[in-house]
Amino acid sequence: MQDLPALHSRLEPSLSESIARVVASGKYIRGVEVKALESELARYVGTPYCHTCANGTEAIQIALMALGLKPGDEVITSPFSFIAAAEACKLLGLKAVFADIDPKTYNIAPRAIEALVTPRTRAVIPVHLFGRMAPMEPILDVARRYGLYVIEDAAQAFGAEQDVFGRRLKACSVGLIGCTSFFPTKNLGCMGDGGAIFTSSEELARRVAMVASHGAERKYHSTCVGLNSRLDEIQAAVLRVKLRHLDECISRRQAAALRYRAALAGCDFVSCPDMADGHTFNQFTLRVNYGCRDDMREFLALRGVDSMIYFPEPIHRQPVFAEGEDPAILASCPRADEAAASVLSLPMHSELSPEAVGAVASAVRDFDIGAVRRAKGAAS
Repeated sequence: MQDLPALHSRLEPSLSESIARVVASGKYIRGVEVKALESELARYVGTPYCHTCANGTEAIQIALMALGLKPGDEVITSPFSFIAAAEACKLLGLKAVFADIDPKTYNIAPRAIEALVTPRTRAVIPVHLFGRMAPMEPILDVARRYGLYVIEDAAQAFGAEQDVFGRRLKACSVGLIGCTSFFPTKNLGCMGDGGAIFTSSEELARRVAMVASHGAERKYHSTCVGLNSRLDEIQAAVLRVKLRHLDECISRRQAAALRYRAALAGCDFVSCPDMADGHTFNQFTLRVNYGCRDDMREFLALRGVDSMIYFPEPIHRQPVFAEGEDPAILASCPRADEAAASVLSLPMHSELSPEAVGAVASAVRDFDIGAVRRAKGAAS
């Protein structure tokens, strides 16, 4: 699904030089590389403040803690995503409330958010999925009407853009807080784990930094419960190199997406993602129609084509959230359930050649969906 060695080879010798520079410095935690990276990330995203941390999940947890949310507070988020946002809520004693998605974009639906607001709702965490930002204008409208915090989870869409109330804004700069992950397979990934938190609030930036450092603004003086969550210098140095090439890598992904769409035009058994403005294509995710997703994945594997299912079980149906839940609540996100049963992601990365796209698309087109449907009909 990814070809990180090819990307890293293309970025040599800069990567090796950056790592060697850190090794020679003898300073490996919260040194000059991390400080420089935070400044460069903030400038790229368009916020005054950025604080790096250990990973994307802790970025969300730190954001929730910095906002002062209390056990029992409700946070509305998407059921069709990685579990990180909901898990962070659970860890803090918050109630994750799941709003259904838009079946076309797979992002959280603003109308579904508004229908779930109660007096205990404090925040909304829209997850920008597959490289495409959630519709932030209507989400911000809902948040302003009800006095809710908006925390962006941009782990799959760092570098994505959207027009919001007449301004061109990047993911992580629209809500009160933006969080991202630098897991190696992300649009901007390190060679290990890492994350970052963005905000335009000086006070919130101060609290984020304090929470991420044992609740202390100065060493050995903690004023609140915090975490030990930090990005190391080597990862920061790697990210500084990759950040300089991020827009180019996103353009390469967008070009590959265009080739996929052209090659798959006319295949009525798959629906391709839109070329939405600002979409970064962290994944290229098809909807496989007629209930044949698993059959297609098996067929592609036999043809030597990798594919991936994001996410096979919606969060609200996973045992950690579903156990003891009202059946009506479990059935309240039918579009997320449909997506989980039908999506399939094809190989997508910045080093994907036109020939590779053509080979994958050819394998998809060769799938005999008619034969599969006939077999399913005979079996029933």
